Formats: sequence, C-alpha cells, structure tokens
Amino acid sequence: ENFKEIHTPIYILEEERLRRNLALIKSVAERADMEIILAFKAYALWKTFPIFREYISSTTASSLSEARLAFEEFGSRAHTFSPAYTDYEVDEIARCSSHLTFNSLSQYERYHERIRRVNPTVQVGLRVNPEYSEVDTLLYNPCAPGTRFGVSADKLPEQLPSDIDGFHCHCHQLPTGISGFHCHCHCESGADVFERTLAHIEEKFSKWFPQLKWINFGGGHLMTRKDYDVSHLINIIKGFHHRYPNLHIIMEPGSAFGWQTGPLVSQVVDVVEDKGIRTAILNVSFTCHMPDCLEMPYHPAVRKAKTIEVDDPMKAPEGAHVYRLGGNSCLSGDFMGYWQFDHELEIGENVIFEDMLHYTTVKTNTFNGITHPAIGIVHLDGNLEILREFGYADYKDRMD
Repeated sequence: ENFKEIHTPIYILEEERLRRNLALIKSVAERADMEIILAFKAYALWKTFPIFREYISSTTASSLSEARLAFEEFGSRAHTFSPAYTDYEVDEIARCSSHLTFNSLSQYERYHERIRRVNPTVQVGLRVNPEYSEVDTLLYNPCAPGTRFGVSADKLPEQLPSDIDGFHCHCHQLPTGISGFHCHCHCESGADVFERTLAHIEEKFSKWFPQLKWINFGGGHLMTRKDYDVSHLINIIKGFHHRYPNLHIIMEPGSAFGWQTGPLVSQVVDVVEDKGIRTAILNVSFTCHMPDCLEMPYHPAVRKAKTIEVDDPMKAPEGAHVYRLGGNSCLSGDFMGYWQFDHELEIGENVIFEDMLHYTTVKTNTFNGITHPAIGIVHLDGNLEILREFGYADYKDRMD
C-alpha cells in the first residue's frame, strides 16, 4: 500500500489496472464498431506492448521516433500526424505509417507524391479545424484562435485533392488522394463534450464526408474515467454510423489507456520552512518528472494526504501537518502545494503521487542532471519487475 520496501524514486505500472482499461477500451471499440488506437504522446512504454497487442492492433505517432516505435516495437504501421513533416524525415515516416495525415494543404501538395512512391499503400488524411473546443486550458486547446492545427472549412475546396495524376500505378486497389479527416478537439473530456463537438464537426465538414473513407476523432476521450458515460459514447458513434455508413471511425486516446494505472513513488529528503510555509523536499521534480503538474496545471492526488485548495499560494493554510511539496531541481517554481498528512513527515518516508503513468514517462527530462525515477511493473502475481533504471549515462549521452 505504501511500497515500504522501496527507497528510491520509481514509476510503478500495475498490470491489473492496465488490463482493466484495455478490456474496457476493447469492449467500447467492438460495441461501437470503431477502431481505438494508442497515442504514444501519452504513453509509450514499449516493454508493455505485448500486453497491449492482446487488446488493440494499432497506434498513433506524431514524429519519426514514434512512427519507428510503432513499426519496430508494436509491430504495425502507425497512424501518423505531424504539424509539419520535414524533407529529411518524411520518407522514413511514410515507410512506418499506414495512415499519414497532413496538417495543411500546402504540406499535402509538397509531399503527397513523394510518400506514395515510398509507400504506395499509405492512406492520406487531412487535419481539419472545427473551430470549436471546450478545453479551458489554452496550452491544450487545439482550436483556439490563431491555432497552428488543421484546416478550417472555409479553406477547403469543394472537391478534395487527388494525387491520381501525380502517381501512376496499374493497381487500381491502391488509395489515392485524401481519404480521411483527422479532428482533435478534446482533453480528458466526457461523452457529452464529444456529442457537442461532433455537432460542430458535422455542421462544418459533413458535405465532404461522401468523399472520405475514414474519420479520426483524435484523443482526449477519457472513457476509462469512473464517471465517463460509456453507453452514451457508444450510442453517439452508432448514430454517426447510421448517418455516414461509408466512414470507418477511429479514436486515438492516450490518457484513457494509462489512466489510474500506477503511481510515482518518491521519498522525503528534507523539510524546510519560510514565512510559515513548510516544504517537504522530495527526490523527484515536478518540472523534470511531472511536467503536466506545472503546465496544465494539474494538481495530483497524494496517497493518504488531503489536497488543500488555497486562494493565495504564498500563504500557508492553517492546520496540522500541512506541507507544500517541493522538487529537487534548482528551478524556483519546482513546487506545488498544499497537502495535509495525518502525521509529521519524516526524512526517508515515501510520498506517493497517484495516477502518474500517462503524460509523465513520455515527457520527463534530465534538466539539472537529476536522476530519473526507475520504471517498474507490478505483474498479476504481485511481483515487481524493474523495467528500466537510469543513471549518469542517460544524462551525459543527451549532451554528447
């Protein structure tokens, strides 16, 4: 419960919880007759891919490294989207992709013939912008005014581009032109948000649907969260199928796969006080190991501690055993607060951050040379396997 046998930082994935999420996602995909794939931007622990392959068959990538991870480690070509492909990577990305979505018509014009020559079977998509999103945090809102993501409806031609003239092949079964739309508007959203967003997507883009074979509704569909209305999502998708039976539907959540699958275990190394604020300094860092906590900002749950909401973060709330938690980097803002514990924190004891598998292991960094937490998995039999430990070489090699 408190991982008392652990004395150094570690992310711990719990296989039982992971399989529970995977089983639910697979069930939703089957009942709604759609394809749900894993987004690497939220979760990319490739040593667990054999578990994933029991439930899903594809993944989504946004870079050459992610596309290679899909092709070489997951064992299937990726559904790839990038804000901008580059001359020096696009060929290799195309080789590793089953679907390749462009962010703009100019990128399509620049590369569509080239990627066909590299991979004649690749299906080409275009990211569209419905100009509607209920994501409140501007940093994560892909449809905010001035967005760099997607093409708005007023910029699309009546007839979608076709590369049939620029690509010559005697096989008429190969895909040509833009065959799908990609639309990402959500962040840890519910089915009700998707329903409202879908109305805008259809209003803006349905006139092009007869020209398409598939539509990807992106990520942010947090269907493994306890309060998510799975039945409502399934009914929404079934209704969409009824209206547009020609379209294969894809979703690519990331957080939904890794949601509540394991904690980050850290230890108290010191307690300092200033102006009445007591800070427990840990051997992990928010900026290095939990960056979304500062970016979102996302206030994590701490095991056996009560989260204290404050109006003024520079004024300590009243109460016994109240601490701000501080990271061990030299960044002044590497802290969060406040939590109330049921005892005085002692040097060496564990502080456990819940739900720290998604958007953490993929976003961590070696700023300040701080040792990265290990990564482990608790198997179904209860045994803890260490998947990876980190050291000096991991920091040094990044500077090589």
